[in-house]
Amino acid sequence: MEQKQFNQALLEFLQDSPTPFHATEQISNRLGEQGFNRLNEEDSWDLKPGSYFVTRNQSSIIGFTIGKQPLDETGIRMIGAHTDSPCLKVKPSPDISDHTYGQLGVEVYGGALLNPWFDRDLSIAGRVTLEDESGAISNCLVDFKRPIATIPSLAIHLDREANKKRSINPQTDIPPIINQSGSPLTALLENQIELQHGKINLQQVLSWDLCLYDTQAPAIIGHDEDFIASARLDNLLSCYVACEALQQADSRVSSLIVCNDHEEVGSASAAGAEGSFLKDILERIMPNTEIRLRTLAKSMLISTDNAHGIHPNFSGKHDSQHGPILNQGPVIKINSNQRYATSSETMAYFLSLCRKLDIPSQQFVTRTDLACGSTIGPITAKTIGIKAVDVGVPTFAMHSIRELAGVKDAYLLLQALTAFTTALRPISINSITGN
Repeated sequence: MEQKQFNQALLEFLQDSPTPFHATEQISNRLGEQGFNRLNEEDSWDLKPGSYFVTRNQSSIIGFTIGKQPLDETGIRMIGAHTDSPCLKVKPSPDISDHTYGQLGVEVYGGALLNPWFDRDLSIAGRVTLEDESGAISNCLVDFKRPIATIPSLAIHLDREANKKRSINPQTDIPPIINQSGSPLTALLENQIELQHGKINLQQVLSWDLCLYDTQAPAIIGHDEDFIASARLDNLLSCYVACEALQQADSRVSSLIVCNDHEEVGSASAAGAEGSFLKDILERIMPNTEIRLRTLAKSMLISTDNAHGIHPNFSGKHDSQHGPILNQGPVIKINSNQRYATSSETMAYFLSLCRKLDIPSQQFVTRTDLACGSTIGPITAKTIGIKAVDVGVPTFAMHSIRELAGVKDAYLLLQALTAFTTALRPISINSITGN
């Protein structure tokens, strides 16, 4: 696949994945089309060499290929990412009416930049849990797709200090306007469910996990088409690249991707990296403890999550020696306090992969006087006891409603990860001892 074709497919994936539920469905569909067998955690498994995938909470997914060579000889090549992004989520009792305007109460999910949410054409998507006429409870995904909500800014005439010291109260300033008809959200959802899923004997909508999102489509932008602009680049870009790398994995060795939900809020959930999802699946793949521990000792995780590109207007926010540039290759992320899982060993391994294919790479270390973010890398390394390295593509406007990346970097990351999933030699690093 050439870079232009790859980026076009990436844009389509981003457009079709407004929530973690939709992203997981998209990855499931792609793997299923490639012959991966769907597994259910509730069923008994009989695993043989081949390709499989399993989801949890409809918002996290693990796909894996069991190679023809023994697991405890080759180890498992693992790639991690996360399906969630900072956003506004609809509250359980959201309907607000004020001066004829119907509004929705929302919560801020994760560390969202709130200013960019104003004056956008917003839609709503996510999972709805409902009861049918027989009393059975079911889930269904919804996506209104069209703009049905907005958060208008207050005119500068009414806030003369807006450009100097504006602050946002997330309780009172951001409830979006959705209509003037007075129709409650449940009625709108019922209509949307029928539109998308037909007559399903719906008795009542019981609950939901709904996100607002910007309807502006992902795009290649810039005079020379240097950039990708889209919502949810952090971290659906990495999910897409991981899925592509798994599909190209060598069938002789074993590879796995894990795309967890809830990374943006700490990963402490059944579907998050701090939960048991990956550990449970690995125990089912390798029920023998001795084989599992030997395999993990020969395995490695590449945790893929976007990195902060050096912003030309705010270059002072970066360590001058570690400021990644867009379109100059994937970034290795390092933090001595283990906010990233990279070690000298795993960094060297990733560098070796890149250099053998002439893939450029960069390094990111946050300024020593600034706090450092984190990823699923350290959490996963701790949970299952595996060597790990944190990498990602450089990005601007991380956690904004619309982020920016380079057109070359995701494709370069794919090349590196494909080299990882097709490497036949064991993942091992020798020790040199003195006399």
